[in-house]
Amino acid sequence: MTTCVFVQIRCRPGTTYSVAEEIALREIHSELYSTSGDYDLLMKLYIPSGQDVGMFINENLLTIDGIERSLTTMTFKVF
Repeated sequence: MTTCVFVQIRCRPGTTYSVAEEIALREIHSELYSTSGDYDLLMKLYIPSGQDVGMFINENLLTIDGIERSLTTMTFKVF
């Protein structure tokens, strides 16, 4: 069973579009949105079974140049 998480991403000024493009090229997301407020992007992704959530995000997302900060929200049950 996969784990659904939402990741809010704050980008360095002027890098939001290049960060979004790199995320799209890596094909790790289910959905990706531009947002207003403290964060620039909101990404929904499914972590593969058996993968550590933190390691997956660190290795597959946070290596993208332009990401300044992220906030991960884990989900537990679908209603």
